[in-house]
Amino acid sequence: MPKTDQRVGLGFDVHPFQSDRPLVLGGVEIRSHDGLAGHSDADALIHAICDALLGAAGLDDIGHQFPDTDAQYKNIRSTMLLKQVMELLRKNGFSPVNIDVTVIAQSPKLSPYFPAMKETLSPILGVSGDRIGLKATTNEGLRSWGHDEGIAAMAVCLIETA
Repeated sequence: MPKTDQRVGLGFDVHPFQSDRPLVLGGVEIRSHDGLAGHSDADALIHAICDALLGAAGLDDIGHQFPDTDAQYKNIRSTMLLKQVMELLRKNGFSPVNIDVTVIAQSPKLSPYFPAMKETLSPILGVSGDRIGLKATTNEGLRSWGHDEGIAAMAVCLIETA
């Protein structure tokens, strides 16, 4: 019986708010709040997932895969970056088992958007929604994202040989 290679990855991302952009998290636009500054759509939730998956597979991080000096990634939807990360994982013989994400933000309230985020992420990741954990917390007023200056996200994943 062949052994399954399982690996854990951890990702983190943070972006400051920018008032002239839409807020996109987990591939879902949240119209009631300022967006995030970044070269792409600045989806901190997906960026954290990308780094967790890439790290688990032993691949270079999101900044190396999609450098902010490359014009082709300017304003790109992070769902497209995640699709490319999934292609890299498959080429290296891996598939995700589960993903767990915590978003740190004073505002907006994110839990109402979690079902739509899971619907967006599930087909890209190739896992069912019950294998995607999404949580949000405030930072009790501490640090820049606690002062409502931005949003941070942490993700952990388990991948295995496909």
